[in-house]
Amino acid sequence: MPAQPSERQYHIGLAPGEVASTILLCGDPDRARRIAERFDDPQPEVAHREYVTITGSRNGRPLSVMATGIGCDNTEIAIAELCRIVESPSFLRIGTCGGIAPETDIGDLCISTGSLRLENTSLAFVEEGYPAVAHHEWIVSLISAARASGQRFHVGVTATAPGFYGAQGRMDDERFPSRFPNRVDDLRRQGVVNMEMESSTLFTMASLAKARAGTVCVVYANRERNLFATEAQRGPLQERAIEVGLAAVDVYESMDADRGDDGHWVPSGLG
Repeated sequence: MPAQPSERQYHIGLAPGEVASTILLCGDPDRARRIAERFDDPQPEVAHREYVTITGSRNGRPLSVMATGIGCDNTEIAIAELCRIVESPSFLRIGTCGGIAPETDIGDLCISTGSLRLENTSLAFVEEGYPAVAHHEWIVSLISAARASGQRFHVGVTATAPGFYGAQGRMDDERFPSRFPNRVDDLRRQGVVNMEMESSTLFTMASLAKARAGTVCVVYANRERNLFATEAQRGPLQERAIEVGLAAVDVYESMDADRGDDGHWVPSGLG
């Protein structure tokens, strides 16, 4: 191994004590910086390779955000190394996606209950039938935050692709014909809500580490109608996911105060 758990990690460039236990994940470094602007006291960013991490606090609680870059391979490295230096980490991905379900409009939010594994990075750890599921506490927190925000949102199964073009059935360049021209139609028939490129590896590795993980993504594209957000739209749309993601952290952390002796949270009056 290139680094021991007590040392600065090889790819992410972080050491124990430099990351909060609640960690927001995104692909784009600029989105990580945008999220950190909402922190009360953001510390200087740590940038190593494509990984950018900023730690601070919000509402008196420590919080970190990490930009991992694109894809499940980058996510695998981030989760593996973070779990080596953070005790009992919890992860929330704040990302972007393409809408598969016909009702997913550009700007809507998608909250993942689990992810269909189209990638094979996670299969290095588990069998093909192993479920890639979000933790129920993050799902509840995200639904609560999205509902309070008044934004349109959808809850359901996400598909995680290993790439953006061929793996997602895009056929716009005759030099690179996709092997999966019917991918979007096939996913829609299976009730998949949206498609992105990280969550199934995140959910799988979090389950193995007995960590909690969730995902909320804002829709940049409606694949049925072949629509894609313009460059001018994308910044404001990101803000929707950031707003709900940060509000969900508040809900999620309040659950810890209501946790039972067995370590599980249930709604008030049911436990």
